[in-house]
Amino acid sequence: MNLFNLKNKRALITGGTHGLGLAMAEGLASAGAELVITSTTPKKLEEALTYYKNKGYKASGYIFDITDEELAAEQVENIEKNEGEIHILVNNAGIIKRELAVNMSVSDFRRVVDVDLVGAFIMSQLIGKRMIERGGGKIINICSMMSELGRDNVSAYAAAKGGLKMLTRNLATEWAKYNIQVNGIGPGYFATAQTEPIRVDGNPFNEFIINRTPSGRWGNPEDLAGTAIFLASEASNFVNGQIVYVDGGILATIGKPLNEK
Repeated sequence: MNLFNLKNKRALITGGTHGLGLAMAEGLASAGAELVITSTTPKKLEEALTYYKNKGYKASGYIFDITDEELAAEQVENIEKNEGEIHILVNNAGIIKRELAVNMSVSDFRRVVDVDLVGAFIMSQLIGKRMIERGGGKIINICSMMSELGRDNVSAYAAAKGGLKMLTRNLATEWAKYNIQVNGIGPGYFATAQTEPIRVDGNPFNEFIINRTPSGRWGNPEDLAGTAIFLASEASNFVNGQIVYVDGGILATIGKPLNEK
């Protein structure tokens, strides 16, 4: 099990204050990693740090917008000065704006791409430079089912997450020689506070997801922990440029007839 041991490793998780980010951060901490959490919301960050510390995990937090290149550079410098070097970066922070493409404003489209894709590039570049100097590191980009599939109302999100998939592969190509592994996780449909209103019996979308997923259920946030630990640990030292879809099998199947139970 030493292959999965993250003791003496420090993991920076952007947006790791709630939902899937919190679940992945908790998974890394359970394997021994020290956490550094970023957020743009002080209250959420305070609540998350209290949660982690009550669990017995070592965690610190920093407030900044990852799309602000100068501020991000300043805060990464502060993090490494105050907490120590970053061995694992999880680019999890993201937003989504649901709107038909024909109606979406260009400013909203740009903002989604800026947070979900450009922000991940900024953080990868800032920390990647340090990883290159130190001779290794792990970067995990949180992609999406929309890195592969289209859907109504999410053109900006899908464009950004598709771009993040290709950024993952390109960074892996450039940085593999420095012993840096850059991989992605593509979550399927998960049971979170955000999806709670549509996860009720009788809701058409709830029925659609359950029927579309071979596992026959929504994912639980803790289902992501094992994949995060694997990609952050020595167990994945020869895995590079891959997107691991944790989706209950959705991408493996064309689906089943509507009348099939």
